[in-house]
Amino acid sequence: MKKLLFVFTVVGCTLLVITGGYAPVKADDNAGTVTDIEVNVYQTVKIGNQVWTTENLRTTKFTDGSAIPLVTDKAAWGGLSAPGYCFYKNTINADHIKKYGALYNWYTINPASSKKIAPNGWHVPSDAEWDILQNYLIANGYNWDGTITDNKIAKSLAAKADWRTDANQGTIGNDLSKNNKTGFSALPGGYRDLFGDSNLIGISGGWWSTTSLDAKRACGRQLSFDCEYFYRESSRYYKYCGYSVRLVRDN
Repeated sequence: MKKLLFVFTVVGCTLLVITGGYAPVKADDNAGTVTDIEVNVYQTVKIGNQVWTTENLRTTKFTDGSAIPLVTDKAAWGGLSAPGYCFYKNTINADHIKKYGALYNWYTINPASSKKIAPNGWHVPSDAEWDILQNYLIANGYNWDGTITDNKIAKSLAAKADWRTDANQGTIGNDLSKNNKTGFSALPGGYRDLFGDSNLIGISGGWWSTTSLDAKRACGRQLSFDCEYFYRESSRYYKYCGYSVRLVRDN
């Protein structure tokens, strides 16, 4: 957290004025890359003491080389209690897949499973690790209005493009040019529901955590074009739904 510093020159003298406001601590967008089992390369960003991928995972294989089941049938998707993935509306467009990544059910990232999707040295974040990111951003001035209380960090996480734009001040969809101060580059990739339907691309994005709540639900994180906050979601995060996945580097 840095106080704002203004420099003025008055008759040849330099006057330094430190205000009570705050400027965001700069995230490090030169944190390197990580490569998955299929040689897909992902950019990363360092935010606080964490390093995150800035793109959604799109691997179709576990790290042991075995295939993650691709489930395109709507009825089959809703009945899954085992790993599965899909692409939004079953697209085969390579540009779309690279941009938005895959949608995975929670069973694919279950931390109790011997099958992993994160490369060595990386993992799918827990709910507590999402909390660390959120709390760091709030405390270090990444709220859209520069405050350091409450959760108003959505714009700082969201990408500068592809979000719906008819939204109020302080929300992601209002003036996209002011988004993405963190370099996290979150996109509105939508999700796949329990009926196998793809929904809300351009409107919202959702990301799994590995934290299970009960037999049917797990914790996730959500961004929406018309919200100023990055919110924890559980009521709609059924384990058989499809959401995006980001990775965080091991400590």
